[in-house]
Amino acid sequence: MNKNTYVQFENNFFEKIIKNKRLEMFNILKKKINIYKLKELLDIGTTNDSDLKSSNIFCNMLEVVPIHKSISDQIIKNKRFKICKNKSITSNFTKKEISQLKSDLVISSATIEHVGSLKNQIKKVNNMIKLSRKYIVITTPNRFFPIEVHTKLPLIHWLPKNIFRKILLLMGMSYFAYEKNLNLLDKTDLHNILANFSKKINYKIYNIKFLGFVSNFFVIGELKK
Repeated sequence: MNKNTYVQFENNFFEKIIKNKRLEMFNILKKKINIYKLKELLDIGTTNDSDLKSSNIFCNMLEVVPIHKSISDQIIKNKRFKICKNKSITSNFTKKEISQLKSDLVISSATIEHVGSLKNQIKKVNNMIKLSRKYIVITTPNRFFPIEVHTKLPLIHWLPKNIFRKILLLMGMSYFAYEKNLNLLDKTDLHNILANFSKKINYKIYNIKFLGFVSNFFVIGELKK
């Protein structure tokens, strides 16, 4: 097997796992939320990618929701989305923007680990709550899964974050070496972020497993009345 063939095999292997895990999370969502009563959906971190079947999979599986909206750092061309805001979820939103984007369900799939510092991660969740009428959903990979899903490297992401980042720099993986691009979370980190909003939402973190290890966390939060 030559290098290009191996890389393609590796990418397909991980893509299949990612897709299956996201389908597993979607099945939990269907059991916990009556999706047929949802009128508007807001997707955080939408991608233009249409080649990978795991891309925008929650939106694709939630076609029963009549209106789809998007916030992304990409310019989204998919006509599925009635409103597309090219903006960071960690920025400030005007009253007009909140009114336009507010939806029954706000989803962030594998995005919170890419917004930078803990302060940004907290602001992201706060903005999701502001933009939601009923529910928020967050997915993120588990920092303590043996394989780091972005770099596909084993175990070194268990080291202190500053050491992990230095190793990535030495290996030429400069993009993921910076906190602004990758800030992995474990379950305690996730609980600590969500605890800031205990007066605003009830939430539960579900463990998604692969080969006996927790590979992902799936959060469903419901706004308190």
